[in-house]
Amino acid sequence: MIWPLYDSGVASGLLAGFLFGFVLENAGFGSPRKLTGQFRLEDWSVFKVMFTAVIVAALLLWLSKQFGLMGTGSYYVPTPFYVAMAVGGLLIGAGFAIGGYCPGTSVTGLAGGRIDAVVFMIGMVLGTALFAAWFGPLEELYLATPGPQGQTLMDLTGIPEWLIILVLAAMAWGGFKLGSKLEQKLGGPYQASDLYPADNKQN
Repeated sequence: MIWPLYDSGVASGLLAGFLFGFVLENAGFGSPRKLTGQFRLEDWSVFKVMFTAVIVAALLLWLSKQFGLMGTGSYYVPTPFYVAMAVGGLLIGAGFAIGGYCPGTSVTGLAGGRIDAVVFMIGMVLGTALFAAWFGPLEELYLATPGPQGQTLMDLTGIPEWLIILVLAAMAWGGFKLGSKLEQKLGGPYQASDLYPADNKQN
């Protein structure tokens, strides 16, 4: 069964993008202070929102399969390349911490008229172009140390999917508790007046 709103991805992509952008903006992620606050452990909103999204997505995928709305071949599980993932994770983590944006939040910041988001997006596009131009020499490194092909965590461990979701939920609960304690200790989380001081002064 094809679900939901499949029309070569146009309508479903627009709907998902609109909802995702709406949630990001209302969570304050249009300001780079939210993301940098996470790296300073002062504001755990990014961790809480993203971890919640992971659990909700995992739960809905599992329920969709249980009720026959989605087959096991309805989603793509890519092959991991560990060296590329480690190097890429290091670079993108540094970019997040320095720039204060990720690709999604930079678009949200751009929609809000933030100049720093424009600068970040220009750098992101240039970095993507450089990687594409240099992919030939980097391909051997990129494809080094491949992991299991098309296997999920359930395939690798034999652990039932519902149990993995429960473990994720327990990890989230522990992370939320830790984050809330650190926020109280370090003066977070940031409020709207902290994220948009210019708007606050005008009001």
